[in-house]
Amino acid sequence: MINKPVEAGTCKGGIRMKALAGGYARAKDVAHALDLLAQADGLGRVLAGGQSLIAAMNMRLSTGDMLVDISRIADLRGVAVVDGMLRIGALTRHAEVGADPLVAEHAPLLVQAVQHIAHAAIRNRGTIGGSLAHADPAAEFPACVLALGGTIHLQGPQGARQVAAEDFFVDVFETAIEEGEILTAITLPLIEPGERHVLIETARRSGDYALAGLCVVKRQAGHRVSAFSVGPRPLLALEAMACLDKGDLTGAVAALRGEIDPPSDTQATAAYRRHLAGVLLSRAVNDLTGETA
Repeated sequence: MINKPVEAGTCKGGIRMKALAGGYARAKDVAHALDLLAQADGLGRVLAGGQSLIAAMNMRLSTGDMLVDISRIADLRGVAVVDGMLRIGALTRHAEVGADPLVAEHAPLLVQAVQHIAHAAIRNRGTIGGSLAHADPAAEFPACVLALGGTIHLQGPQGARQVAAEDFFVDVFETAIEEGEILTAITLPLIEPGERHVLIETARRSGDYALAGLCVVKRQAGHRVSAFSVGPRPLLALEAMACLDKGDLTGAVAALRGEIDPPSDTQATAAYRRHLAGVLLSRAVNDLTGETA
């Protein structure tokens, strides 16, 4: 697993490294940004909040020749209800997501997520679109959008297209975004009467990535459960969801532990992460039902 982003120019052990970038351009609008990416001939990198990209470049994990800065494109920022869906612009910062009344009303899961994301400096700069595009398997926002049944909106040379969250996250740091495309927005279903959301995770200390985490959404149609930090991408736990819909919590815990594929690293073993996931599911369901764990 990769640790939280380090400060620009610094890697672990205190050794300073510099990002490898051959150029920089600030886009005036989406069309301009797409044109700049096309000119970069596959070597462009989209710069939004920079909290993931710059850290990756400092660690030499990304070496784009051209940084295309989209941070000033106003059309990509903000929250609104559009056509019966909650629309969140890709450049909406983590802190703005956590403080927005429409998000609090219709997607309280995202508000809970913000409380777990890193520290204030990162929450004030990082963007929700950047988090989804970066697709860190230990990040909260990708798992939230998956649990909520969200849709990712992309704009590219061939026009606009939409990708369901279930199809968007492919592998570690890999998504369905194609070359030359920009993530512009996320849409989520409006909350139903009686709908409940719970995000629960375990981390070694506040601000660290979770050793294991779950998002649980309970709707009239049934439960949606996504797991993060327990595999190469956020996972929609279909078997566990089916068990919960039947009222079988014990079966759901067993199913979840069988569905995930957690890594072993210096933070925790795969077996420990698998155990944690089951414990967290029990606690999340208890939170939903109001029972004491």
